[in-house]
Amino acid sequence: MPINKSFVVDAAIVAALLAVGAAGYHFSPLLLPKSDLAATPEPGCDLQRQACGAAIPGGGRIELSITPRPIPNLKPLGVEVRVTGRDAGSVMLDLAGATMNMGVNRTSLAQTAPGRFAGATSLPVCITGAMAWRATVILESGRERISAPFHFDSSPH
Repeated sequence: MPINKSFVVDAAIVAALLAVGAAGYHFSPLLLPKSDLAATPEPGCDLQRQACGAAIPGGGRIELSITPRPIPNLKPLGVEVRVTGRDAGSVMLDLAGATMNMGVNRTSLAQTAPGRFAGATSLPVCITGAMAWRATVILESGRERISAPFHFDSSPH
């Protein structure tokens, strides 16, 4: 019994769609990292002036510091994250425009001491000058992924 050509084409299309779906599912955490717990930032803290902290549900704390201050556009930035009360296997910083998509800007931070992570990044240029940003610290602690979103505004100066 000969194989119908349209059956082969249909089967190839279904297989391709399944492969694309599986690849999208597998790689989606790289673009949109999911978190198991969301840490709550301290109200009123201003990353433009000081380090800011966030309480992790169930215990622990994340502290983020970005220098120099005020945080400039298009200049190298030093990032330091301190984690207390939790073991952190890896830490990343995700910088995203709060009101405008600025693409993926995620930096893996290197462990410099127990509970301390550091790295370098920069804010992409924004054509409007001043802009609202979200700096999300993402840490892996055991089998949990914990995120802590910090908000700040940058200016063109």
